[in-house]
Amino acid sequence: MSLLERVYYFHGELSRSRYPNARSLMREFEISLPTARRDIAYLRDRLLAPLAYDAKKNGFFYTENDFSLPFENSPRIIFLLGMLNRLAEETGLSDLPEIRQLEKRISGVLAQDYGHILSSIHCEWVEVEHPDPLIFDSIIEAIVKKRQLDIVYRSPQKNETSRTIEPLKLISYQGRWYLSAWCTLRSGYRIFHLARIQKAERGGRSQSDTRPDPDDLQRSFGIFKGEPRYQAEILFTGTAAELVKNQLWHKDQIIRKTAEGIILLLPVSDDREIMMKILQYGSQAKVLRPDRLQQRIKEEISRMHKTYATL
Repeated sequence: MSLLERVYYFHGELSRSRYPNARSLMREFEISLPTARRDIAYLRDRLLAPLAYDAKKNGFFYTENDFSLPFENSPRIIFLLGMLNRLAEETGLSDLPEIRQLEKRISGVLAQDYGHILSSIHCEWVEVEHPDPLIFDSIIEAIVKKRQLDIVYRSPQKNETSRTIEPLKLISYQGRWYLSAWCTLRSGYRIFHLARIQKAERGGRSQSDTRPDPDDLQRSFGIFKGEPRYQAEILFTGTAAELVKNQLWHKDQIIRKTAEGIILLLPVSDDREIMMKILQYGSQAKVLRPDRLQQRIKEEISRMHKTYATL
């Protein structure tokens, strides 16, 4: 049994006015008398329990009736702690030793009545990528200590470049990890896909204090950030409309109801991801504007048709 399990037990006895003492705690958990006394001292000194000793009844009691232990009467906080642990796993960080430590600590903090919460939460994301722990650690250190980072980056075309970057923000997006950073090679802000970073080592210099933090991470839809180039206008019908009307695609989106379904308007900087989202809903999604995006969707559907026409 953990320390906090014993403390919660002792607290329960106190709350029921049973006047427990070190020897009753020792007998219940088969621990030594010094350990039992340390547990009581922890409850009094670390958790600030209003403990007093009744010599006649040979036991402790609370001098305040409304005292409660952390998380004892807060299922929502307990749920959020468990959710934090599960989300860490679903963002691909389950291999980090700190996550395992977190789960152990949460289990130790929860009262026995709520200890099952970790196994009662299930989070599932598709296409989850697990970052390399060593590379992830190097990035975290560079962000915390405001140091440059030397990386080897591999493009989707499999071309590798060596770069010195100044990491600014870690981004968890749709099961993948990205890094917003200043790239000295390109002399500008870039977003790097962590799965494409082949190597990361601490650079020799500190980050520049005068370089402003980019403010374009939320200007447009999707992970391909930048100044919005247009406002996409998409008509959703049928079950797609029922789904999308409850979803947040971007903080500046607008949803309008129509006789056919809904129209979603949102700022877009890059066509690639918005095209994937539109095609995901098949015939129940139709681009109304701009004409350029509408044409690209038509061309993609035509290429798909040719692919399947030979089957």
